[in-house]
Amino acid sequence: MRVFFIGDIVGRPGREAVRALLPEVRAAYAPDLVVANVENAASGFGLTPSVAQEILEAGVDLMTGGNHLWDRRGSEEYIAGESRLVRPANYPDQVPGNRYLIHDLKGVRVALLNLQGRVFMPPIDCPFRAFDVLYEELRDSCDIILLDFHGEATSEKKAMALYCDGRATAVVGTHTHVPTADECILPGGTAFVSDLGMTGPYDSVIGMDREGVMERFLTGMPRRFEVARGDLRLSGLIVDFDENDGRARFVQRVHERVSERND
Repeated sequence: MRVFFIGDIVGRPGREAVRALLPEVRAAYAPDLVVANVENAASGFGLTPSVAQEILEAGVDLMTGGNHLWDRRGSEEYIAGESRLVRPANYPDQVPGNRYLIHDLKGVRVALLNLQGRVFMPPIDCPFRAFDVLYEELRDSCDIILLDFHGEATSEKKAMALYCDGRATAVVGTHTHVPTADECILPGGTAFVSDLGMTGPYDSVIGMDREGVMERFLTGMPRRFEVARGDLRLSGLIVDFDENDGRARFVQRVHERVSERND
């Protein structure tokens, strides 16, 4: 079976990239399941019901979050009730959202998890121990585990993948918006990449308009960041796995540009 993981969708341009390119990815690679990180999908920060519906209608099956997931005021009720969305499970229990979800994929029970790192990130519970708790809770009720690990440091992401090797089918990093070239299958059969990359405008500073970001770096003064517009791309990872033992068999990066398709 095949899963396509889409890296952080940033604002309207990111959603446009998904609408434009996901049908072609589906036609070329025929994934059985499409998972996307959506914490930046609403104007670069957070998620709203209408934005989530747009992403689902574009062909995404399941969604993951991160530290910006709740940035849109009034979104808590939707996030708490959306069965196709998970939030980082190592936040406190009272935080809105699902700690995990189980999706029936042609008879294969897929558990989707989202954890958040602690290096250069908000101080929350240990993601390693949180994975242990979830693994014990889910091991008898699912066939495979997919983990979006939302973190800043590549060292923490690789350590998490090694910690989960043989227990998770895939550990994919999100959050830094820069696609990495270290995709691999670890010895225990877990697929890994440090970061899926960004789905959105690459003529930018990790999705934001360059002028506001550079002014903030130059002056140190607060500036409102706006989502950029140019050079739209979709970035992600294809993972093939054996549904009988949950081991990954093949990984391939996907990085497509909307502009090339429309020239």
